[in-house]
Amino acid sequence: MRSYSTRKRILVTGGAGFLGSHLCERLLAEGHDVLCADNFFTGTKDNIAHLLPNPHFELMRHDVTFPLFVEVDEIYNLACPASPVHYQHDPVQTTKTSVHGAINMLGLAKRVKAKILQASTSEVYGDPKVHPQTEDYWGNVNPIGIRSCYDEGKRCAETLFFDYHRQYGVRIKVARIFNTYGPRMHPNDGRVVSNFIVQALKGNPITIYGEGKQTRSFCYVDDLVDGLVRLMNSADDFTGPVNLGNPGEFTILDLANKVVAMTGSTSKIEFKPLPSDDPTQRKPDISLALRILGWAPNIPLDVGLPRAIDYFRGCGE
Repeated sequence: MRSYSTRKRILVTGGAGFLGSHLCERLLAEGHDVLCADNFFTGTKDNIAHLLPNPHFELMRHDVTFPLFVEVDEIYNLACPASPVHYQHDPVQTTKTSVHGAINMLGLAKRVKAKILQASTSEVYGDPKVHPQTEDYWGNVNPIGIRSCYDEGKRCAETLFFDYHRQYGVRIKVARIFNTYGPRMHPNDGRVVSNFIVQALKGNPITIYGEGKQTRSFCYVDDLVDGLVRLMNSADDFTGPVNLGNPGEFTILDLANKVVAMTGSTSKIEFKPLPSDDPTQRKPDISLALRILGWAPNIPLDVGLPRAIDYFRGCGE
């Protein structure tokens, strides 16, 4: 069936989102046929409008909580709202997207014998008691908190991936994605990088929750996409899970000060109470990704942050 073409047919769920749109771009540049499926809850056609004229790109409005019947060689399952503002808006649907979506995409992979990658998250580690976080750490997660719809949904999805692999021989890859930023982030997604940049550009107060001493690691989107592609292309006997993120660690207060300086903003910093279950530390140990995938991020925060700022400046024009 494939002898007429060497192009891979690749499905990207959540392909009109921030990460998904960059991944679609990368896969097209590598010469593949890309099917982008998105229900546009958080994704937008604006993110992939420039790809629509490409004859090797196809867009489908689809919700992964319903089965999908297509013929593909690889599946990147990125479909799920990833920011607290969005996933807490409809927590039941968030859990369904992670769990039912995983079941449906794994069922598709099983039927067509496709390789499938799950975009999991560093949130599976919860508020970690191990620092930095390694893949063999089981996490410290509240199963009934306001973030649980996302944290536990992604943990259950990982369980399903490994059970389909063990029981049915489905070829799986699991990436645990740490904080990622860059162009096409949703300006109102509530994530710290976009929040700070939008506030700074408007001259509004920079809101920090708690004392700003909690730490995060920020990976530029191009680096992250490269990690996903390397993981998908790795040997079948390497399933992951594997951490993908930038191990450079910054306090939230450090980030706020960088954004204010880079934007030339007059914004003042305003402290507010820390939300429930907000992790105090988050930093990936990427030694596994470096050893197996030859992957490490190349774009430091001081280089990537101005690119994100330029994007948000353009959004306001």
